[in-house]
Amino acid sequence: MNISEVAAASGLPAKTIRYYEDIDLVRPARSANGYRAFSERDAHKLAFLGRARSLGFSIEECRTLLSLYEDRDRASADVKQIATGHLDRIARKIAELQAMQATLETLVTQCHGDGRPDCPILDDLAGIEVQQA
Repeated sequence: MNISEVAAASGLPAKTIRYYEDIDLVRPARSANGYRAFSERDAHKLAFLGRARSLGFSIEECRTLLSLYEDRDRASADVKQIATGHLDRIARKIAELQAMQATLETLVTQCHGDGRPDCPILDDLAGIEVQQA
């Protein structure tokens, strides 16, 4: 397969595939004229990487997961450890986002949003304590 065919098969843009090749996540064969020649196995790896990235795994985690996937003697505990660590980071990020949401909801509620110049949102961003009305 050429790069456009493997892009269609894997669901990844050609630019991403070239990047994955540059960082040695995939190593397609090269034809005599230097063109990339992707195999079905390459397409499967790329789809695997696309799915892992869509779940938010880092490039290094993807590298490790791909290596574990290809290792038939792997322990599933190793895979679970990576996924659990990632899940913990997602939970922390969700908590941070919920705190941000609560703060912004409070500030938006406190702001009159009218023609007056006073604005609790700007005061908060400037570090000025917002007075409760």
